[in-house]
Amino acid sequence: MLSEPFLTTRPEDGRDVPLLCWRADRPLYAITSAPLGGGIGVRHWVVNATVPMTYHRDDPADHLAGLARQLDLDGPGVGLLTGVDVAEVVARADGGVRVWATVGLGTPVQAAAPATPAAVEPVGTVNIVALVPVRLGDAALVNAVATATEAKTQAIVELGLPATGTPTDAVTVLCPTDGPVDSYGGPRSRWGAPLARAVHAAVLAGGAHEVVPWSDRLRLEESPGSVLFTRSAIPGSAADR
Repeated sequence: MLSEPFLTTRPEDGRDVPLLCWRADRPLYAITSAPLGGGIGVRHWVVNATVPMTYHRDDPADHLAGLARQLDLDGPGVGLLTGVDVAEVVARADGGVRVWATVGLGTPVQAAAPATPAAVEPVGTVNIVALVPVRLGDAALVNAVATATEAKTQAIVELGLPATGTPTDAVTVLCPTDGPVDSYGGPRSRWGAPLARAVHAAVLAGGAHEVVPWSDRLRLEESPGSVLFTRSAIPGSAADR
């Protein structure tokens, strides 16, 4: 239904900037909070694009649509943005559910934190893409997003961070457009339970090591005399493939 993501780059400001792309061999039904393709509907592809930490474009959907055209992607799709190098994607599977996550926890926050006068500058994003192998009803899709978010938060707490996520996290859940409709997506439902376990495992693995934003790492690599420390590979990460 949905391909494994392939890693490529696009030229921007004289740099080769990484992005991931998933292609569907047939249309999928999706719910997503992504900048491009947000809401519920039929989607044909997913893109998760790295951007520099100086990213301040006010047209992210148009930007992502342009990247999709560069990749010759047809039909409506989902576009995500992150400061993380998307080559560090973590994949996990459980009970037929597949999950991919890019995990940046540079700005861990509590969702119900007190209001502050200054806007938070987001320097971390957790992007979750999940594929459930059966058709979920609309209510089940909404519940699946809640389930994935709860599992993400569980992992973040287990990582020792007093946070529920970051200000810019996004979740995408995809499923077939046809077949018997399953009405439930909660954490103890037939498909919500493996979704929760897979998301939890992916975020826990992705957050178990320090993630340097792509643009910060690039600056360090290009600075004369700088020392860039490499991390040990995390099972299931791009470093293992």
